[in-house]
Amino acid sequence: MLRHFTLLALSTLVWFVPQMTLAQRDFSNVEIIAHHVAGSVYYLEGAGGNIGLSVGEDGVVMIDDQYAPLTDKILAAIRQLNQGEIRFLINTHVHGDHTGGNENLGKMGVLILARDEVRVRLAAQSPAAALPVLTYSDAITIHLNGEEVYAFSVPPAHTDGDTFIHFTESDVIHAGDVFRTTAFPVIDTNNGGSLEGSLQALGLLIGAAGPDTKILPGHGEISSRSDVMAFRDMIIDVSGQVEDMLEQGLSYEEISAANPTEAYNGRYGDPDRFLRAVFTELGGEF
Repeated sequence: MLRHFTLLALSTLVWFVPQMTLAQRDFSNVEIIAHHVAGSVYYLEGAGGNIGLSVGEDGVVMIDDQYAPLTDKILAAIRQLNQGEIRFLINTHVHGDHTGGNENLGKMGVLILARDEVRVRLAAQSPAAALPVLTYSDAITIHLNGEEVYAFSVPPAHTDGDTFIHFTESDVIHAGDVFRTTAFPVIDTNNGGSLEGSLQALGLLIGAAGPDTKILPGHGEISSRSDVMAFRDMIIDVSGQVEDMLEQGLSYEEISAANPTEAYNGRYGDPDRFLRAVFTELGGEF
């Protein structure tokens, strides 16, 4: 059992693509694929984070927007679902694979919402048109398409500006990158994230979801409350093993050789970055 958490140190995140690298990236072959989730809710798969959508007679509520070069393709995919106006865009957090289209959409007059922390961080790196024009510290509800779109803040987890969005009538929750099905968790301490907060946020997600709630991760496939529980329990299990080994005086190399993530590698891939982060989190020194 994990007995304590401190701040998780992680200096490099895979999805932080330098602007020069992003400019050189070829998005021409990226296909935007729409998936129905439940009720009024769809998501768009492309390059970057999953885009959530509520569509209906009142128009569109959009969650995240991937990369700027994909905006035209994303808009075309949305129009295949709904010809109405994009009324609101909510950013789940600051990362560019979720906010890269902000400037394009902002210039179109789309109203961008996010937590206070997201606007502050975007303001340091983005033009004015890309910034949220409505911010909140706790929660906000949009009433559209017969749907309550309830966006609420969570403890510093993936970043310090994470938001979950619950489409209450359709019973779908967009979890942003606090929950992913494609990799071990990565905590962006450079943008205020923490492992302790990640566990708290995952606990909130589990509490907000019912047995039939569909969870839309920041990256990956539609999941259930039990999938989130398994993800949280994996973090606790690995951290507990690492803590025990640290108490025995083992080095990182010895802990890595013991392979405490063995039961999960097949699902989440290369564990090294996550394992190094947990090792540092629990007081290990390289």
